[in-house]
Amino acid sequence: MLVTDILAALPLARGTQDPLFRQLYAQIKDAILRGTLGAGMQLPPTRELARLLSVSRQTVLNAYDQLGAEGYLSGAVGKGTFISEHLAQAAPAPQATQATLAPMRPLSARGEAYATAMESVGFHQGKLRPFRVSMPSLDLFPFDVWSRLEGRRWRHPDYHMGYSDPAGYAPLRELLCVYLRASRGVTCTPEQVVITSGSQQGLFLLSQLLLAPGDEVWVESPGYQGASAPLFAAGANVRTVPVTADGMDVAYGIAHYPDARMVLATPSHQLPLGVTMSLQRRLELLRWAAAKRAWIIEDDYDSEYRYTGPPLASLQSLDRAGCVLYVGTLSKVLFPGLRLGYIVAPPALVEPVVRAKAVMDRHTAIVPQMVLADFIADGHFGRHIRRTRDAYGERRAALLDAIAGRLGEKVLVGPSDAGLDLAVHFLGGHDEATVVARALEQGIETRALAYYANRSATPACAFAPGLLLGFSSLTPAQIVHGIDVLAKVLSPPP
Repeated sequence: MLVTDILAALPLARGTQDPLFRQLYAQIKDAILRGTLGAGMQLPPTRELARLLSVSRQTVLNAYDQLGAEGYLSGAVGKGTFISEHLAQAAPAPQATQATLAPMRPLSARGEAYATAMESVGFHQGKLRPFRVSMPSLDLFPFDVWSRLEGRRWRHPDYHMGYSDPAGYAPLRELLCVYLRASRGVTCTPEQVVITSGSQQGLFLLSQLLLAPGDEVWVESPGYQGASAPLFAAGANVRTVPVTADGMDVAYGIAHYPDARMVLATPSHQLPLGVTMSLQRRLELLRWAAAKRAWIIEDDYDSEYRYTGPPLASLQSLDRAGCVLYVGTLSKVLFPGLRLGYIVAPPALVEPVVRAKAVMDRHTAIVPQMVLADFIADGHFGRHIRRTRDAYGERRAALLDAIAGRLGEKVLVGPSDAGLDLAVHFLGGHDEATVVARALEQGIETRALAYYANRSATPACAFAPGLLLGFSSLTPAQIVHGIDVLAKVLSPPP
């Protein structure tokens, strides 16, 4: 078939958003790569091809120019336009089909660990329904204030809009340091605060920096699976430790895994059981870590919300050996889409953490950091925490009242003095998966406590079945409706 005939048959779709010259360029390139047009073949002049395709000459000129810029065509004025000769050295690939597609090259061992680390972590999306867990109430956030502050930053950009300090925006680090000292008793200087793209990045960064493949790490089971994922990705041997009414069972960890390199703990408010680590266990954990030169990562994900007194002091505030790394997030107090968190590192570890952060993503997006600094400095942050704490306290009370009135004989309520969620344990022989499925059929979103069982959990980490119910993002009316549905689900059939 002649080149002219091949090009004249090219299908061009008119009236679409894709310009004709881009379509022509793509069609000719595809014909070259498939071998339909071979190296050295001469293309028709632009006027002739424009006439054959019923397009403007400029359309053909633009297509030829793009193909020439990418090395597919060569030529000179008065000599014509040709398929580049050097393409003859590269044999065209045959048209791939499902039968001829080669299997994907295997991932590296590290890549496989990364790709599978979060496979057990579920992400709720879509329309908000009772009882979505760990979700702040977006209707309470002052987005108008945030928008005004952000607009001010865009209207008056400065040198910070270039590449920034991997440790984060200095004014934000200073403000967070003041806040953490006042509210959580964290002992730190602004230099010890490193801004991250959410606490998940902080946990990943520390896992990569501090662990070698095969190192043992204690984790709570049940516990948040997303926090364990970076440990699996780092190739650590994840060792599960039971959780009791006093928090992580430190004595169990010492007896079974005495040489662990790291501990990942949530001492202020354990997810999902809601318990708080006792002072005795905190001191016991710190003594062991200091003696073994082990690291403790304190994941303090929702400590702002305590309803029966002031927030508890952090584990980091008791540390005298420099072994605690405090990890926090703004997702629960502001909104998850912000993706801002922080690490408070011991002084000796600050420089390595900052250097490792630079390798990971150079620095966290600067504008959200600047806006958050303004948000805190202008007093909006403190007012928002007070407002949401009051609102969540009312919603918590509505949930407890509704459970007492409709589910009092069906469930046992776990600790409820802090956080955004509440654990309930079945008093009857209910199957978690069945309850979750039946509730979802009626528009109620619940999460089984079994979801939080670590995949490495031992029988010692067994716990009573039940559900985790989120209440912070719901109105009292939604809460009552949700409990009414659960009461019907948990009721025996007539």
